[in-house]
Parts: sequence; structure tokens; C-alpha cells
Amino acid sequence: MSETRLIHGFHAITAKLRHAADDVKEITVAEGRQDGRMRDLLKLAESHGVRVILSDAKRLDGLAGGTQHQGVVAKVNAQAKHVTLDDVLDGLGEQPPLLLVLDGITDPHNLGACLRVADAAGAHAVVAPKDKACGLNATVIKVASGAADTVPYIVVTNLARSLREMQERGIWVIGAAGEAAKELYAIDQKGPCAWVLGAEGDGMRRLTRETCDELAKIPMHGSVESLNVSVSAGICLFEARRQRGA
Repeated sequence: MSETRLIHGFHAITAKLRHAADDVKEITVAEGRQDGRMRDLLKLAESHGVRVILSDAKRLDGLAGGTQHQGVVAKVNAQAKHVTLDDVLDGLGEQPPLLLVLDGITDPHNLGACLRVADAAGAHAVVAPKDKACGLNATVIKVASGAADTVPYIVVTNLARSLREMQERGIWVIGAAGEAAKELYAIDQKGPCAWVLGAEGDGMRRLTRETCDELAKIPMHGSVESLNVSVSAGICLFEARRQRGA
């Protein structure tokens, strides 16, 4: 029997049904809830032949581990398809790659928000190290609002080595750093590029920073010294999209 995991929230479950319905084993929903969002979800589940179980709030709370579940919890296949960076890059054709690399992001809410931003900006993958990272847990998937099923999340053993492999494939690696001399708007991002961001406060690790082709900063005009990593990721990725004429 295949291993399973639980995901919750309308966005996450709807995205899973739309993009990988075969992975959804069953959906548990709050009995008595009949609003539009629930009707749409139940209709989608029925169209894919997915079993739906009615349950009370106490059981749903237990399944979701006390987190906000919006009255819907799904049991899905835990064996996600393994995707490598080469798989992603080889499938782009003539498109210049746009990657988001996260170094030291351990907060699942931040990772989920970064995945959502990456999806919105059309990034082709999010890359993160195996260590010092939270991984794709239920909270990440819920916060990502479906993006965890649309943006490849690639876990690598050695981040610096993976950055060098990107460089060997012609990808310009840009590290976001508050102390950088150059602003991100001054960097040509129309070609293949990867933005590397570290956790708010700590930033990138030393070896990661040293491996980047160049560093760039987001100009700060107020009193705060740093931004949440997902906000920074959005600024960087959407600037790349702006330059590419998106």
C-alpha cells in the first residue's frame, strides 16, 4: 500500500485535484457545509471519482493537527514524482530559465508564500538544500494555495554545487544581499537567471554567497532594514518578468 499524507484547505486540495487527481485517495469534508466553495470542490471530486467522507469538526481538527483546515482535509499519495533540475531545464526549450533558490528557509509559512510567489511570477522551479530547510509539509502546501502542485520544488544535497551546475548551463546566479553595491534594477535579467535568497535576518550562507555570480540589493527607502523573504522573492522575480516583457 502506498504511503499517504494529509493536505488541507480549498486551494491546496483543488489544485491537487486539477493537476494530479490520481494522487487523491479521499477527501473528508465538514458535514452541513453547503456554500459555493464546497459545492465546487465536491463537484470536482465527483468528476474525478474521488471518495468524499462527511465528518464533524472535531475529527477534521484532529486530522489537520489543529491548523486551519477550512472544513476540508484530503488524503493524498505521499510519493511525489521525483523531478531534477535537469528535467526542468531540459523541458524549457528556448525559454530562458527563471529559478528561485532558497537558502536556509525553515519557516513553512515563508516557504509556502515563496512557492505561491514563484508560481505567480512564472518561475520554472524552486530549489532548496536538504538541510536547513523545512520541506513540503501540510502547512507549506496550504499556504502555497495550490502552487506546491504547479511549481517543481527541487531538493538538493549540496546547494553550492547545484549553483555551479546552473552556471555551467549558462544560468546567471544572482544573490539578494542588502549590502550589495548594485540595485536589482541595474542587472540584466532577460537571459537565464536564478535568484538566490536567504532567510530574513540571516541571509545566505557564506559559501552560497561566494558562489553567486553577483549580488544585488532591493533599495529600501523607509525605516525597516529587511523584508520577508517571500516579499523579496516577489520583487526579484517580477523584475525579471518585467524585463522579459511579461
